[in-house]
Amino acid sequence: MPPDLLAQARRGDMQAHAELYRRFAAPVFNLALRVLGERAAAEDVVQEVFVRVLGQVRRYRGEAPFGLWLRRLAVNATIDQLRARRFLVATDADALLARLGAPGPLPEQQAEALALLLRLPPRARAVVVLHELEGYTHAELARMFEQTESYSKSILSRALVRLRRRLGRDGIGLESLP
Repeated sequence: MPPDLLAQARRGDMQAHAELYRRFAAPVFNLALRVLGERAAAEDVVQEVFVRVLGQVRRYRGEAPFGLWLRRLAVNATIDQLRARRFLVATDADALLARLGAPGPLPEQQAEALALLLRLPPRARAVVVLHELEGYTHAELARMFEQTESYSKSILSRALVRLRRRLGRDGIGLESLP
């Protein structure tokens, strides 16, 4: 990312904000979609995150790369969305994949892995995605969910057992996710 882009955004340059959106909207959307399993909710998260960026970019101190700072905003907004909506996710895999509105057909293994992940309860899905796919530690998850580390460890352990049971010997793994 060009260093002057962030400086321009801090000064309120709307073209710089538009460029930040172009560069970072897709990763924010994908993170939210993986956790929430709802295309419209993920779009809401993207909108919320970039509204926050407009108001908070001046406070960004540069202690971490901008992408990591933005990712933290995205995770927090996604968890807020999860708390607010108390998602009830259907268990029919085809319906889930259709609700995601993927632009084209997913390879079979990706579709199966995603469908299995989306069958988990919302909090379990969030913990699995944030820990296993996004690399958050149990200490970080504990702070995000305002729980203890043992809470996220327990949720993760039970979710992985459920996934393994469903995976059987098909050889599908979370690494297959888009």
